[in-house]
Amino acid sequence: MRLALALLLIVLPLSSPLAQSLPPDLDATVERAMKTFEVPGVALAVVKDGKVLLAKGYGVRKQGAATPVTADTLFNIASNSKAFTAAALAILVDEGKLQWDDRVVDHLPSFQMFDPYVTRELTVRDLLVHRSGLGLGAGDLLYFPPTTFTEDEIVSKLRHIRPSISFRSRYAYDNILYLVAGKVIEKASGRHWRDFVRERIFLPLGMRDSSTHVKGLRVGANVATPHAKADGVLKALSPTSIDNNAPAAAINSTVNDLAKWMMTQLGRGAIPGTDGKKRLFSEAQSKEMWAAQTVMGISEPSKSLESLRANFSAYALGWGVRDYRGYKLVGHSGALPGYFSRVMLVPELGLGIAVLTNQEERSGFEVPLWTVLDAFVGAPKTDWVAAFKADDDSKRAKAEEKVALQGGMRNAQSKPSLPLDSYAGTYRDAWYGDVTVTKEGDKWLLRFTRTPGLVGELSHWQYDTFVARWTDRSLNADAFVTFSLKPDGTLAEMRMQPISPLTDFSFDFQDLLFTPVKQTPAAAVARPVH
Repeated sequence: MRLALALLLIVLPLSSPLAQSLPPDLDATVERAMKTFEVPGVALAVVKDGKVLLAKGYGVRKQGAATPVTADTLFNIASNSKAFTAAALAILVDEGKLQWDDRVVDHLPSFQMFDPYVTRELTVRDLLVHRSGLGLGAGDLLYFPPTTFTEDEIVSKLRHIRPSISFRSRYAYDNILYLVAGKVIEKASGRHWRDFVRERIFLPLGMRDSSTHVKGLRVGANVATPHAKADGVLKALSPTSIDNNAPAAAINSTVNDLAKWMMTQLGRGAIPGTDGKKRLFSEAQSKEMWAAQTVMGISEPSKSLESLRANFSAYALGWGVRDYRGYKLVGHSGALPGYFSRVMLVPELGLGIAVLTNQEERSGFEVPLWTVLDAFVGAPKTDWVAAFKADDDSKRAKAEEKVALQGGMRNAQSKPSLPLDSYAGTYRDAWYGDVTVTKEGDKWLLRFTRTPGLVGELSHWQYDTFVARWTDRSLNADAFVTFSLKPDGTLAEMRMQPISPLTDFSFDFQDLLFTPVKQTPAAAVARPVH
């Protein structure tokens, strides 16, 4: 899942007076960004001091179609859903039904992590702040690409996922524990996360079009079609269903609805239009959700994005916090196949910006965000289209160089250790389950048995390593598949790793350890899978 977080930057002296209005060239900048980065549609909302300055759509809902994006067009907001899960917990804290530092096992007695100590000590707060010891994106393959696992199956499989770092030692972004947070909400409230968010957040705020599952993206409705590049060519996709981990990334919304959400956040929980008489959550909980919890490393920006260097960066409760030109930013990004989103708040200025796009190209939301933000903080004018284009080109070139280097080290004359038929069969990982290697016609295919869309053709790379080239080319996640042998020459295990450094971290192939499943001779015969 492209979930993710992008919050990085610096404090510089202000060079011009603070603006109170939108930049005059905003529309032209957005349209230039859409053309440069091949983004069919963008929706943008800007709120300031409790008022909506802009709620507008640009471009089209689907490439090649005439239907325009409007302020009421639905997009999946992916990991921006996390802040709603945090708000749901805050509401329950206000009601005395739980506390942030309650142990998870006191609400969910059957809950288990791999380490018994972590199981015993993990708190509700820990579920939200990416410091559990799980590796980056660990366990994401349990729900992304879409799987047949149920919510309860996914939670139960956490006990088999080995930690990669010590508990509470450092930051590593994960999605899977937000599902556990959803289960805590369900246990404390008696309502499923989906119903709780709809009834206790969407309805009070008047977020009339927002929904919490893929069924909310109805064909024929005012919905942005997701797009992604497959082998370099932009194509329309079907919306991705991750309803079995909805608290992490399943919300669909519009910029009109998100304007209400941002004004509530900037109002410290006060519902817009009620003069503070009605609240979603208390001011105390607002402060708690925006307080830094886990220190994040500050990555080195490319030369073209040097002005986006941060002095501090941390994760709070469903939000990331960082600085930019002397101001604290509170925000999050979100990504799923074909969608990117960003919500950014500047509490000191009463400013909120939401950008939704229907193409998984981050620059499509970065350019509008920083263009608007710079106008309000008085920053020198920057050509963000050119800056992000240079950054994208640099990252792409480095990735291509790494892939080419791998190719240059390949021994194409090498042979597999065993006859190809010997690699056929079922392989099992402790937390994911089974994959199969079968010969179908003249092709060898790798199938993830609980992930219908994860099917790839295997081709020999070198020695006992093969390449899985996924049938769905929009996944952009081809992987190396390496077999190892026991001393007696039989198969011992199978491991995987992404080929390109640009592969989304939710394809956590490197965390899998497959071992052959013993089969009867009859069952071991490779058969086509229908």
